[in-house]
Amino acid sequence: MLYWTDLFDFSSTVDEKTKEDPFSCKLCDKKFVQSTYLKTHMLIHTGERPFSCKLCDKKFQRSSVLKRHMRVHTVERERLHNCEECGKDFTELSSLQTHMRIHTGERPFSCEVCDKKFRQSSDLKGHMAIHTGERRYICTECSKDFTQLSSLQKHMRIHTGERPFGCEVCDKTFRTSSDLKRHVLIHTGPARTNILQ
Repeated sequence: MLYWTDLFDFSSTVDEKTKEDPFSCKLCDKKFVQSTYLKTHMLIHTGERPFSCKLCDKKFQRSSVLKRHMRVHTVERERLHNCEECGKDFTELSSLQTHMRIHTGERPFSCEVCDKKFRQSSDLKGHMAIHTGERRYICTECSKDFTQLSSLQKHMRIHTGERPFGCEVCDKTFRTSSDLKRHVLIHTGPARTNILQ
């Protein structure tokens, strides 16, 4: 099993710690002035989300994001920003504005390499790993690395045994939606696969 401490350089001596940014990530060479900053950074690579909302079970990488999320449960209804298209509530107006791109189809962030467009700058940043070959996401169980967090999350189902995609016809379950779609062909034939889209 791989832990974030395996990816962390604790070998700095006292003299070295007086230098600027003595703690470095072994995966992407980012440097940090405190070991706690590096520890938080490593969650990006492992995909861990150690902070859970006790009210809705959402998970977060940082406690500050969980704290901001909790406002969804505690802010008065009048102070929430509501999407008129789907009814989803947001505590931040900027989050609602970003969400609205789902409904409008707006994709203002464009890849300079392949021209693929994205709704959020963070999605573009994650996409760029495909072009650079950077593999920031590491499985804590077997050390396999991935360019995309979503790929790591799918991979983790091998270790956890999670099979969240179920066939409505025969109750068989699958690790990925694509495996389910392929299976449904047994029941429906190729002409009816759009029932899952």
